[in-house]
Amino acid sequence: QVQLVESGGDLVQPGGSLRLSCAASGFIFKNYAMNWYRQAPGKGRELVATITSAGGSTNYVDSVKGRFTISRDNAKNTVYLQMNSLKPEDTAVYYCNARVGAGYYWGQGTQVTVSS
Repeated sequence: QVQLVESGGDLVQPGGSLRLSCAASGFIFKNYAMNWYRQAPGKGRELVATITSAGGSTNYVDSVKGRFTISRDNAKNTVYLQMNSLKPEDTAVYYCNARVGAGYYWGQGTQVTVSS
């Protein structure tokens, strides 16, 4: 079955950096686009970044452009989110997402807290 396992969330000061990882299994990872979402307290889930199956194209929500970078390693079945210049408004649970066939799959999430 499809499994997505996020890691790398932490408490970080404003201006700091984190790299999130999402290890995927149960499907042919290299054939699918991957997404990172986030959900801040009291808010809906927001699409943050997307990467195509081969990694040749990426897209970002405007609020993270120039600060976040999504990447993938198809040999390791892993997608990453490098987050730089973090702001308090980036505080959220970050989720990895894959749309495989008719299914829409999520990891358990990893908490990112940006605070001094």
